[in-house]
Amino acid sequence: MIFLIVVGALLGGYGTAYVASADVRYLTRAGIEETRILQARRPIAEVLADSATPPGLRRSLDLVVAVRNYAAGLGLEAGETYTTFADVRRDTLLLVLQASPRNCLCPYEWKWPIVGRMPYKGFFDPKAAQRAADELSRRGFDVYLRPSGAFSTLGWFSDPLLSTALSPDSVELAATVFHEIAHNSLYVRSATPFNESFAQLVGYRSAEAFFRSRGDSALAGRAADRWHDEILLGAFYTTLTDRLKALYALGLDSAAVDSGRADAGRWARSELQDSLAPLLRTYTIGPQASRPINNARLVGATIYRSHLDLFDRWYMEHGADVRRSVAALRDLMKGAEGDSAFARLSRAVRDSTGT
Repeated sequence: MIFLIVVGALLGGYGTAYVASADVRYLTRAGIEETRILQARRPIAEVLADSATPPGLRRSLDLVVAVRNYAAGLGLEAGETYTTFADVRRDTLLLVLQASPRNCLCPYEWKWPIVGRMPYKGFFDPKAAQRAADELSRRGFDVYLRPSGAFSTLGWFSDPLLSTALSPDSVELAATVFHEIAHNSLYVRSATPFNESFAQLVGYRSAEAFFRSRGDSALAGRAADRWHDEILLGAFYTTLTDRLKALYALGLDSAAVDSGRADAGRWARSELQDSLAPLLRTYTIGPQASRPINNARLVGATIYRSHLDLFDRWYMEHGADVRRSVAALRDLMKGAEGDSAFARLSRAVRDSTGT
């Protein structure tokens, strides 16, 4: 009887919280969707053995299996990640919301248990995502909603490969698998740009090594070229955001800020078309339509491209070897949190080169 009373009280309390708290409703929906995904999982070996599996899916899953095994051989903590496949039966898995004040490149952050502060929030419910974006926009924030086809539970669950993460581009598919597995291998609390940029390094450098090990120099070269392009784009975004930070630091009124943002937008379009486009090896940048500066979009772009040059220098200093560079970085990051992660990496690279 006491047990039933406790359960009843908990359920009653949950019901009250569900009605009163948007966070509780959000976490409930996320839990339901995660449960659905986990229930839809099928072992990849079983899917490959099924004669009804379409040839295109079969080729993709064969590649994923090979990449996952190679990741384990690199010392990455593949665990059970991507040993199963889940068809989510829709084109978009979730929408990711980001926001920033119009006069500051300061990401709006959501705070969660375990993972700490996060500069984005994923929504499985598009209507809820739009409501949240509209609310932040009404409060004066720049907002940015983007689709995402994959996510990592950092090893808390056996993450399946989702149908939305499949790509006909073998390099991108391989890099995605390495990227998500990288999150199991190193995660620094409250340091999203560090974590995502680290995973970018692992994604493309591991893909390069993987295809080279298979004797596919063309795909290995394309993976290296994509990483080259990401570093160039990272440098572009750093220059643009530095320009905007200097503008916002002046404390100007809204009209002057808007004028400065327009100037920065014109510079960005010219830089992309005239200076950056000829240097890119895998991305094509055509004529740029007029697009106003959006701080939230810029925060989103830089999350995955923060100090990529530092990560690449670290990689090169460790023999251009993924295993050695990841193992050494894990040791370096013990006890790190937040911005201290980049500070440690910068000091370590500077100390090793004497610059």
